Amino acid sequence: MLKLVLPKGSLERATLALFEAADLSVRRSSQVEYKASIADPRIDEVRILRPQEIPRYVGEGLFDLGIAGRDWVEETESDVVVLGDLAYSKASANPFRIVVAVADDSPWDKVEDLPDGVKVSTEYPGLARRFFADHGVRADVRLSYGATEAKVPDIVDCVVDGTETGRALRAANLRIIDEVLASFTALIANPASHADPAKRQAMLQLKVLLDGVLEARGKVLVKLNVGGDRLADVIRLVPSMKAPTVSELSGQGGYAVETVVAKSVINTLIPALKDAGATDIIELPLAKIVH
Repeated sequence: MLKLVLPKGSLERATLALFEAADLSVRRSSQVEYKASIADPRIDEVRILRPQEIPRYVGEGLFDLGIAGRDWVEETESDVVVLGDLAYSKASANPFRIVVAVADDSPWDKVEDLPDGVKVSTEYPGLARRFFADHGVRADVRLSYGATEAKVPDIVDCVVDGTETGRALRAANLRIIDEVLASFTALIANPASHADPAKRQAMLQLKVLLDGVLEARGKVLVKLNVGGDRLADVIRLVPSMKAPTVSELSGQGGYAVETVVAKSVINTLIPALKDAGATDIIELPLAKIVH
């Protein structure tokens, strides 16, 4: 039913891991193969292509559904339907930021300080030109084919570049003075395909699976038993998405409690629960959470 296109390159490993966790394993003959398949009746064809090209191909109808960064959707000004952000990137759940950066010893502290004719190197010439025009700066924007941060100050005055952690910019002795765009990975659809009820339903069902995996990341299920006289003490300790599930134990005069909590707090939560009277505490991993 759906022709799907996934990103090759820096997002490739994280994307394939996401689909694997969503029970949508991507199969191909080798790691360099561009054609792939997913054993799911909703997906007829899978391609793995450079993310820069994906929004345009989806907009033109070559594919029904794709994954690409919002940065490339905005850069190419492609006519696509954004079904939603998928909060992951190549190394973390942080957004991929497109920023303006100058040399550490530059006299410029904000984009409005940049002089007319400022030389800019970037892989995002469309975004950069629109951004500088919106800020009243006449910039000489030059397309970069990589190693953008290495061109300041000998070749250009500043860069418009992407960063997830800022490490590469700092290593190149660059300083961020503004942000052009915060870009999460997006699930995008061709407008005509999205208008088809059957295809739209298939798209939204796939999105439920992907969102469910991302929602479950960093969370665990905690189950425990507690006597009635200590139940209130335990409930005060447990965080939850809504409210913990409390069930009376058969014939034992106590209660079973279940709740979903952040993995990051479990090392302090479990001892505190035990001190509060909880017993039989179990921590379980989560694969998906679907609201």
